[in-house]
Amino acid sequence: MVVGEVAARPGLLFCAATGNSPGLLYESMVRESALNPSMFRRMRLIKLDEWWGMPPDDPRTCEVYLQQKLIGPLGISHDRYISFAPDAPDAEKECRRVGTALEGEGPIGLAVLGLGKNGHLGLNEPGPFLNPGCHRATLSPETRQHPMLEHSGPAPESGLTLGMRDILSSEVIVLIVSGSGKEKALQQLRSGKITTECPATFLWTHPRVHCLVNTRNMVTRS
Repeated sequence: MVVGEVAARPGLLFCAATGNSPGLLYESMVRESALNPSMFRRMRLIKLDEWWGMPPDDPRTCEVYLQQKLIGPLGISHDRYISFAPDAPDAEKECRRVGTALEGEGPIGLAVLGLGKNGHLGLNEPGPFLNPGCHRATLSPETRQHPMLEHSGPAPESGLTLGMRDILSSEVIVLIVSGSGKEKALQQLRSGKITTECPATFLWTHPRVHCLVNTRNMVTRS
């Protein structure tokens, strides 16, 4: 699907999630690039979210992840990359900067997302309302236990993320559901009931969503 979309629109804006869920996809993209070096030469990239208050070279950041998994291997140049800075001194100002860049470069042509254990998309956490645009999010205790944050140092309390309007404005969305502990969120998503308590359910309002579920590493809970 990704190769087909990029081949049809070589300069599309690709929104990249981080974490374990999209890892194998990114490896496949790198292999495709080795076989066809021109495939991703014009593709632009926007980072879905970032932990806030960390040095940019901290191995736990989304920045380091994307530099290692996509940006370096695919040769994404600085002028084709929109990114939240994890060490931005002013979170609100940084969100306005990324929001303005997205307005100028968007819309997102293809968004690759993962499903959070609590149903979040990006760092849009469950709650009484959802923010439409780029914003600083207070992380839930569950999100602060994300595998990316398991190593040295305290887990951040906030993150910077694209908002639900930004995500749902994407022309095509690929949701990858992989990993244990996501059974409840997946059940809520499959119910078809849209609620801010499970942000992923808003994907039902989008006309072109591909939901790919890896059942091999999901534990069935009673």
